[in-house]
Amino acid sequence: MKKDKSQAQAQPAKPQAEPAEPQAQSEQAQAQSVTPQGQPQADLQQKLAELTSDLQRTRADFENYRKQMDLQKSQAASFAKYETIKKVLPLLDDMSRAIASTPELKPLEKTLEKTLKELNLATIDTKPGTLFNPDIHDAVMMEDGDGDTEVISETLRPGYLYEGEVIRPAMVKVTTK
Repeated sequence: MKKDKSQAQAQPAKPQAEPAEPQAQSEQAQAQSVTPQGQPQADLQQKLAELTSDLQRTRADFENYRKQMDLQKSQAASFAKYETIKKVLPLLDDMSRAIASTPELKPLEKTLEKTLKELNLATIDTKPGTLFNPDIHDAVMMEDGDGDTEVISETLRPGYLYEGEVIRPAMVKVTTK
């Protein structure tokens, strides 16, 4: 038995664990754990958040850019179509006069009307007796009449609407009724 006591005295006593300090050290170690490259985990998470934010901003910027380019393309196409139609109007006037004066060209009238409709181009109504509207008609001649209402008496040059907007007002002679 004596040997057991001496062996017990030779062995150092086991230290008791300190309750608060090792836990705090453990939490700090986890918060500042180091990656294999030697960077703290918190720095990497912050860098990840910054890069994610940059990526989201870049995606939003690109989406806005794409939408802006689509809008500019459609506006350019619409403007080109508008300008082309505007330059073709004198040709339409000549064709209309040729069709009106030559009976053999009457079949072309329906084809011309169909083409104008496909292009969203409409002729402004200028039949005699139609009320004068200064927004779509240009009065170049005025005849005195016996009334207060201004009406169209003659069409001097047809006017056109492109997609519902006046591309060229009709030139008319106006009288009062």
